Parts: sequence; C-alpha cells; structure tokens
Amino acid sequence: MGTLYHNPRCSKSRQAFQLLNESDIEFTVVEYLKQPLTFDELKSLALRLQSGVRTLIRTGEEEFSQSGVSTKDLDDADVVAKLIVECPKLMQRPIHDNGKLAVIGRPPEDVLGL
Repeated sequence: MGTLYHNPRCSKSRQAFQLLNESDIEFTVVEYLKQPLTFDELKSLALRLQSGVRTLIRTGEEEFSQSGVSTKDLDDADVVAKLIVECPKLMQRPIHDNGKLAVIGRPPEDVLGL
C-alpha cells in the first residue's frame, strides 16, 4: 500500500488523489501540513524520490528565499529535511510513496507510475 502526501488546498494534489481513487490503487493519505513529517521521515522520503532530493523543496515559496539556503545545497537530504521540518509548506506536493520509490505528482498522472 502506498502513501499520498497531500494538501487538499492544492489542485494538483486533489487531482492526484482522484486519479489514485479511480485507479483502485490502495493508499493512505497524509495531510502533511496537519501531520508534519519528522526529520528522519523526510530524509528517507527525499532519498526515495525518483526525481532527486532537491525536487522535494518548493523553491518558489517566499519562505525558501528567506531561509538563506542556497539551491546548491539542495542535493543534501539533511538540508532538505531540516528546511521542511522548519517550514512544512516548503514540501512539494502531491507525492505518492510506495515505500521503495516516491514520485511527485507534477503532472498529477505521474502518481500512477509506481
């Protein structure tokens, strides 16, 4: 069974949720803004991402600009996990995770690829 890291206020996340439901794929939902992930969970998730560690961070958010972290440092899973622990809003979404691999649903259809 997989996990969908979900933000119901995000249209892409809602689309990914709907696609997984319609595909009869079993998954649990974690609303990561209500149930923030721990440092270790985030680090592990970042390392499972098919697209690479740096893609877990939403670099376009004002909070990222204010963090003082350089985009050059975003290949370090520890840096990425620490940033998201401090500001969960910086986590990219939606993410479908099967425990071995994880994929960001951008476009939402990508969540069906696991």
